[in-house]
Amino acid sequence: MLLNTHSLAIGYGSYIVQQDLELFAESGNLICLIGKNGSGKSTLLRTLAGLQKPLKGNVFFNEKMLSKLSHHERSMMLSLVLTDPIDDDNMTVFDLVSLGRFPYTNWIGTLTEKDRHFIMTSIEQVNLTAKINAYLHEISDGEKQRAIIAKALTQDTPLVLLDEPTAHLDLPNRIEIMLLLRRLSVNTRKTFILSTHELDLAIQMADNIWLIHPHKIETGIPEDLMLSGKLQQIFGNNSFYFDKRDGHFSIHHLLGDLEVQVSGEELPVLWTIRALNRFGIKITDTANIQIIANYQQFLLRQNNTSAWQELHSIEALLHVFKNNKR
Repeated sequence: MLLNTHSLAIGYGSYIVQQDLELFAESGNLICLIGKNGSGKSTLLRTLAGLQKPLKGNVFFNEKMLSKLSHHERSMMLSLVLTDPIDDDNMTVFDLVSLGRFPYTNWIGTLTEKDRHFIMTSIEQVNLTAKINAYLHEISDGEKQRAIIAKALTQDTPLVLLDEPTAHLDLPNRIEIMLLLRRLSVNTRKTFILSTHELDLAIQMADNIWLIHPHKIETGIPEDLMLSGKLQQIFGNNSFYFDKRDGHFSIHHLLGDLEVQVSGEELPVLWTIRALNRFGIKITDTANIQIIANYQQFLLRQNNTSAWQELHSIEALLHVFKNNKR
């Protein structure tokens, strides 16, 4: 077992955020820690990293108690990626990544050929070879985050802890970072534990999820947590729900009295229903208003006896209902 906790309680001073935690992580796993703001995600990561002491219980790495490890031993066991901004934008990508070798260099930080090999390999693993000599102020936020991850890889620890690694990134970069961590966990056999608000991505990428309740943490693979209703229990409310069919959140729109039935080709039907739901229209199999949704056209019949009206977009379809409301 790479990491496990026994009767762990975390918090600040006399305030307990979580207690009686029995967590474990195996080699080569990507573990996503998810929960509402203030639930203790960062507190747990900081405790696992040894930055703050447990209020009770212990953390073990390879059966060695964290509190018994020296600072140097700890730096050989785990690396930590925080969301704090990098102040020195005059460093190059190589300079930043090379800082990960600090547990291995001498007192003046001289890099050996072995150190340089680790640095170059890590930069290649995060696809930044072309930017190796670029200054940090010259690269994008997504590239900067990949450089920070490369720094953790260069430290060559079996465990990497990351606090919100996708924070402040746009959607393409959030996906790229999560894909990168998934690939690295498989290829390097390192274990990555990260806190995240990216629920959709966590469900698709994680080997395990640590799901924080107000007073406990549920653990399991994403599919089991989804089927058990645990994700809905933590994150759902009267305004939205967690759709067990596709692993995404769906909105509870305020529905009026209007009902329609929709049939046709699969994807046009799917997106037509989404648009109608947003408009506050309920979908049933017995409604008098019928829609046949196909790629080339949308047919609308407003009652069982009227003629079919031919439309060529979902937007045109919605305009019919908007006009009927006036």
